[in-house]
Amino acid sequence: MNMFVDQIKIELHAGKGGDGMVAFRREKYVPNGGPAGGDGGRGGSIILKVDEGLRTLMDFRYHRIFKAKNGGNGMSKQMTGPSAEDTIIAVPQGTTVRDLDTGEIIGDLVEKDQELVVAKGGRGGRGNIHFASAKNPAPEIAENGEPGEDHYLELELKMLADVGLIGFPSVGKSTLLSVVTGAKPKIAAYEFTTLTPNLGMVMLPDGRDFAMADMPGLIEGASKGIGLGLKFLRHIERTRVLLHLVDMSSEDPHQAIERYRQINKELADYDPELLKRPQIVVATKMDLPNSADNLAAFKADLAADKTLEKQPEIFPISAVTHQGVQQLMQLTADLLDKTPAFDSESHDKELVAEYRAAAPDKKDEADFTITKDEDGTWVLGGEKLIRLFKMTDLTHEESQLRFARQLRHMGVDDALRAKGVQDGDLVRIEKFVFEFIQ
Repeated sequence: MNMFVDQIKIELHAGKGGDGMVAFRREKYVPNGGPAGGDGGRGGSIILKVDEGLRTLMDFRYHRIFKAKNGGNGMSKQMTGPSAEDTIIAVPQGTTVRDLDTGEIIGDLVEKDQELVVAKGGRGGRGNIHFASAKNPAPEIAENGEPGEDHYLELELKMLADVGLIGFPSVGKSTLLSVVTGAKPKIAAYEFTTLTPNLGMVMLPDGRDFAMADMPGLIEGASKGIGLGLKFLRHIERTRVLLHLVDMSSEDPHQAIERYRQINKELADYDPELLKRPQIVVATKMDLPNSADNLAAFKADLAADKTLEKQPEIFPISAVTHQGVQQLMQLTADLLDKTPAFDSESHDKELVAEYRAAAPDKKDEADFTITKDEDGTWVLGGEKLIRLFKMTDLTHEESQLRFARQLRHMGVDDALRAKGVQDGDLVRIEKFVFEFIQ
């Protein structure tokens, strides 16, 4: 069973704000007490937070819908209702968050304990103390709480490894990882043993350490999604140093150079920036009979290649006999010490550091929409109108009249008349139906 999950879709519903209250102060010896309805509390937001103990998105496989709690309703004596606690969702380090409605990236969680608000809770509705005026000193008007945000997101995990092992299937990546770290990847003598990335820590005698990832094997066309394709390539984006493993045990002395070029071509096709990573060419399986001759042919082919800006460093090893392995790790650590972090999001130019609303540019959106049902009922919609409707306390007549004035100021009445509405026609907002009166 594949237990590594690196891409998942989730549904989020932030909490609704608490409703404001209509109440009046009635105390002995206090004449004309006036309005005393309190405000509702804030609804809970949903926040993603980095947990360094997590390595996959496995926890989301069976829990993909998250709902935050609603705020408490306002109370009498001008008391504000309690705000709901935010819902914190733990995610692994290296999680990129993409909004499925807009396609844009809204956050990149790479730092310890980093947080990202992905769905904001609604504010609490105002109590009637806010609506008192000289003309109406005792208003029976209160707001319902604002609805919380709803979002549909895709979480994608890009492993935070310092060093990435790349190469064709069965070149010895898993074997090398198992030798130099405590990882126990599946190893076999057939291609595509590694179907998911494996991560391990390399600890050196001098006290240095670094994370190394064994990536799934690459084949021709991987940058276009063939084989394990993009599932392999997106995990390389964050690595600082690449160990390019080339199998030297083939019967064909020129297979090594062909596969070496193919791997680099796939990296370039996916993202040319990847070729700027420091890369050590690791000649593997040097304990096998043909390896020495094939290594000599490989070096000759590289020397004859005029397209290379500089000759890569070649380091022969045998992971089985441990020949050259410790020296390779020391060389890798030295290279890491002088290699800065790279921009791992060269594809995602829309990346922003903080939460950005998922809805498209609302400047071009109408405040309301008007349609007509088959039974002749006029139907009002639109995000702004529905938000005002949900925040209206329809149990009080004054609140209903206030909502009617809001619709008139928005131009809803004039738009309905332009559409041909007649006196007595039914108008519906969600499940609320009323008669239109000129």
